[in-house]
Amino acid sequence: MEVILWLAILGVICWWSVIFLPWRPWSTREKLEVNGRIAEIPSSQSSLSDITVLIPARNEGAYIGRTLQAVNRQGKGMRIIVIDDQSMDDTALQAKAYGAEVLSGTTPLSGWSGKLWALEQGFRKVQTTYTLLLDADIELSPGIVHDLRHKAQAEKIALVSLMATPPLMNFIERLLMPAFIFFFKLLYPFGLANKSSSRVAAAAGGCILVETQALRAIGAFANLHDALIDDCTLAGHVKRAGLRTWIGLSHAAQSHRGYEGLTPIWEMVARTAYTQLRYSFILLVLCTVIMGSMFWAAPFTFLWMPTEEMVIVGVLAWSGMLLSYLPTLIYYQRSPFWGVALPIIGALYLAMTWTSAIRYWRGERASWKNRRYESKTTH
Repeated sequence: MEVILWLAILGVICWWSVIFLPWRPWSTREKLEVNGRIAEIPSSQSSLSDITVLIPARNEGAYIGRTLQAVNRQGKGMRIIVIDDQSMDDTALQAKAYGAEVLSGTTPLSGWSGKLWALEQGFRKVQTTYTLLLDADIELSPGIVHDLRHKAQAEKIALVSLMATPPLMNFIERLLMPAFIFFFKLLYPFGLANKSSSRVAAAAGGCILVETQALRAIGAFANLHDALIDDCTLAGHVKRAGLRTWIGLSHAAQSHRGYEGLTPIWEMVARTAYTQLRYSFILLVLCTVIMGSMFWAAPFTFLWMPTEEMVIVGVLAWSGMLLSYLPTLIYYQRSPFWGVALPIIGALYLAMTWTSAIRYWRGERASWKNRRYESKTTH
């Protein structure tokens, strides 16, 4: 009982620390939306000919058309390259039908992830000032590429990234996807990631505008060829080169890849969750203890220890939990009542993390798009 009591107190401390940290990891203040004034942009500045779009695509026939339609609405002059990563569906045909230049990708070299090898092949053809890295399921609102470039130029930022709005069409998406963004911001606080003086580096791989010269300066994708969390790794390399990066939320970039049920979300998270913990068992145990204290011990200990002190602990835990999650729910136009489900959500995400660790111990570093990446335990 004494252990549970101390875990409950730890949980309260953690929740209120999140709220009072000066970089406000719970906040949604870091965001970029379409300014709505695209028609007022002078024609001399409206051309997008200084941007090349790279879209790696493997079996994305169901999504690539909608993505390219939105890219084509951004403006004139952009070169759009779709790297067809040995798809077994009509990805290449769909891409050509929407006016993209299609590059037939080859089998990834040993040690390379499929996505990064595809991007490396596409990058060899880039000659523009900027490179826009875009996932095949991201739909961009008209004008957002102009705004991304304007922010990069005006604030002298080498890499600008948008955390795309996740799909929120069914119950499981509404339950888990806002929390996915919330947890990501706790792991990689945007307020720190956007500071040059901070070591924290973060990007969202769905939509990244980066200076082409900056990519070349860090060795393009060769220096992160085996990274599974390639977006944050890329931001880290750019930042360590002494250049500025920025990441923010946006409704102007939306993922239209739906998740029909729990399994695809489970697989997405389990693919990289243990990588986030640097394959460390100690960090996994620490993560389990912290999540247990925050999501279960602190909010529920008063149920079997109904003392006045534990009721206060429970009230503090629930208020801290709901207050920290509320801005994310508001940003994605979700009811505050979804916050009550955080203990269940936390349990599911922790289970996904343990799934990731168990797979790693069994020799599977990750599995995605019918490709299996072995862990060091197999060597």
